[in-house]
This record gives sequence, structure tokens and C-alpha cells, in this order.
Amino acid sequence: MLWIILEQMQLLRVTMQERPWKMKRSFSRSTSGGQKGFSEIDLKLEMVSQDALRRTLFPLGGLTKDFVKKIAAENRLHHVLQKKESMGICFVGKRNFENFILQYLQPRPGKFISIEDNKVLGTHKGWFLYTLGQRANIGGLREPWYVVEKDGTRGDVLVAPRTDHPALYRDLLRTGRVHWVAEEPPAALVRDKMMECHFRFRHQMALVPCVLTLNQDGTVWVTAVKAVRALALGQFAVFYKGGECLGSGKILRLGPSAYTLQKGRSRPDVAVEGSSVGRDDSPGQGPTL
Repeated sequence: MLWIILEQMQLLRVTMQERPWKMKRSFSRSTSGGQKGFSEIDLKLEMVSQDALRRTLFPLGGLTKDFVKKIAAENRLHHVLQKKESMGICFVGKRNFENFILQYLQPRPGKFISIEDNKVLGTHKGWFLYTLGQRANIGGLREPWYVVEKDGTRGDVLVAPRTDHPALYRDLLRTGRVHWVAEEPPAALVRDKMMECHFRFRHQMALVPCVLTLNQDGTVWVTAVKAVRALALGQFAVFYKGGECLGSGKILRLGPSAYTLQKGRSRPDVAVEGSSVGRDDSPGQGPTL
């Protein structure tokens, strides 16, 4: 394996030039079906400065995980083969997530409330213990309910009775100022103020076709071609086009859910991390909520 690493490093040294570094598919491990694609590396590197990326080497960047494991097997590196995949929050490990979080945050009891009829279904120890889209374990109820919104001010968690409930789906969001891997927004976006591309906000989720609308303050509106499940404030929308990771922006504001649009009424945006709901009053262009 060592000679392959050295060969890759030498190749990268020869080919690196003083120009904007671009994150291409060849620098990611394979995904399902043996196809090369973007992986969790994007969700880390898309926030690294261009100055640092110009000096970064990826000796295994062009190799798939399966091929690296094959090399390890041929060289009897059994500890590499036996290493388990990292799942969930690695630093929590096998500990109960709720108990772990409550070691550091004071409980903030609240209610589980049905988004359909505002009926109180149960209580919880803190809205910050729940993620949008996850199943809410509500004592005394047999049927599954899922988290669709969180009210950090009142401490309530709104839930819906199905994993595909329309309250979980949105097609519009606004980010904070975007960090572009190449330091500047794509030329087409600057010229036209709009651009078609793809985005994702979770590791390993399928890329979602969308349209970006550039605002004067460097933020963007993201309009998904099809409504997406469980968008949440505080996550990062990572943008891609033509096999390249362009950059990312923190999600600061969400459009109405499909359920809200169906009902013809307006609900507050989702609250996260105790901040006020979806406030982003910076000037810009694009849709308004």
C-alpha cells in the first residue's frame, strides 16, 4: 500500500498548480454499486479555505474503499479490514443519546403536539433531543409519530402520524453567506443571478436538482425541483454541478411545508439550537416568505 500512497502523492505534487483547487468526483471514495461519487468528504472539505486546499494532498483520493481494502488484505493488514464503519455520532458511541446530551444541557420539559389538530400527545425532556424526521417515542401510543417542527421558544415538538406526512416536505430554503470552494461564485450564477445545479444536506442522500438564486449579500435561495424531506435549520446545503462540489451555505430559513401550503395557512419556521425561528433580515433578492 505504501508504494501506491507514495505514487499518488508524487502525482499530485507534479500536477498541483497555483490555481483555484476544485473538488472533483475523483477525490471521493466509491458509493453503492461501485460507482465513484461524493461522500462525507464533501461535507468537511467544502468549508476549507482555498489557501489550505492548494496545499492539500489526497494520496488515496483516486482509490475506492473496496480497492484499498483489497490492498490491505494482500498485505495482511487485518486491523484495517476489521475496522467497523463509523455510524451516527462517533464520539457518543453506544451510549444512550438522550442521557449523553442531558449530561451537558439542562432538561427543558415540553409537549408533543399533533400538527393536525393541536392535541397534546405526551411530554418530553427537551426539544433539542429531537431531529426533524425522526420517530418520536411517545409513551402510550402504538402508532408511530414523527417530528415535523420544533418550537425552541415554547419548548414544544410538533409531530405528524406518518413518515411521509406532507409537513415533513419543503422545496424552498435560504442559506447564510455561501462558502465557495473556488473562492468566487460560479460565473453563470454571477451573470444570471440564477443557476441550475444539485444540492444535498445529509451524508449519502441523493443529490437533489435545484435552482440557486443569488442575493446581494452573498446568501442564496435554493428552490428544489421536488420537495425534500426533513430540511432543518442549522444544517449545511452543499452544492454540486457537473461532477464538482461548488461549496456550501448554512440553512437559516425555510419555506412553508407542503402541509402548510395544502392548508392555506402560515406557520413559523422551524427553531433550532434555541435560536429565534428562521430570522434572516439581511437584504437580498429571491423569494420572500
